[in-house]
Amino acid sequence: MPFELALRYSTPLTPITDVEEVLREFLRMVGYLPEGEEGRGSEGPVAQSLAYRLVHDCLLRDPARPWYVEELTAVLKTSKPTVYRHINKLKALDLLEEVGGATDGKGRKGYRLRYGNLARAWDFTEANAQNALRRYRETVNHLQTLVEKMASEPVPKAAPTVRAVRERGTAR
Repeated sequence: MPFELALRYSTPLTPITDVEEVLREFLRMVGYLPEGEEGRGSEGPVAQSLAYRLVHDCLLRDPARPWYVEELTAVLKTSKPTVYRHINKLKALDLLEEVGGATDGKGRKGYRLRYGNLARAWDFTEANAQNALRRYRETVNHLQTLVEKMASEPVPKAAPTVRAVRERGTAR
């Protein structure tokens, strides 16, 4: 699964003491929740959106608990494909880990915050971001080397255009 994280310069949300406000803004900053007003379209306020409720009402309320898709569909009153879409977004941020559910005999997978702790889960996200930025740096350095090599080569003379050939022919 590809790693995806929106990066933007922002001030820390540390002066805000309302957990819901900080969570909403944080989830927007990292690209999990869409940008926009509270009452966007048919979904209504962000706090009532499925994406927000999955994180707030399930994963953060009991971060060490494995949540199974069937449970999430019941709690969030939605379909399995919708739950999986949001789980995959959180997995792309590397915040979730899969937990085996072999104890019930069904072998289903559960999902929880990595290590049952948001701060420790974020360590993985941060490491992935640093690796991605390092790879970008390698590509930029390589591109710069190629540009410098191209600049040191003589510029090839352009072939005469049809117009220039015609003009030369009439000038004689």
